[in-house]
Amino acid sequence: MDLITTLQLEMINYYCGDPKRIQHFMKVHSFAKLIGTCGQLDEHTLFLLEAAALVHDIGIKLCEEKYGDCNGKLQEKEGPALAKELLERLGFDQEVIERVCYLVGRHHTYSQIDGIDYQILVEADFLVNLYEDNLPQAACEAALNKIFKTNSGIALCRKMFL
Repeated sequence: MDLITTLQLEMINYYCGDPKRIQHFMKVHSFAKLIGTCGQLDEHTLFLLEAAALVHDIGIKLCEEKYGDCNGKLQEKEGPALAKELLERLGFDQEVIERVCYLVGRHHTYSQIDGIDYQILVEADFLVNLYEDNLPQAACEAALNKIFKTNSGIALCRKMFL
């Protein structure tokens, strides 16, 4: 079994009994992989992106227990250490772990996006959140104009919401 599949199964175990969270990260992963593949990411960057998409919200559970809240900033604070522990246990390379943890620690920060993996992760998360939060068309248009930069992400957002 490859590392991405193993990570998917580990994250399903992590959120066992919480289908909403499992559905969320699986959808973000699917959109991230689609955008990355359409954008012709190299194999290594796509691997990083897929891993980050699967664990991007790993901090939610701890935040809810610790703070009674799981807002984006708290997720960014608590998520990287949890992601690091899981990825190390599964045998991911240190360089991959560092970048994935960086992305987990910034996936709700939309300024200073410093790489295509970061950009695609944000876009994939937005595609899922716009739907799951049932946001109005005006919010979708605003997200399209402010957040989306990749051709594939823009096209998906338009086809889904506008």
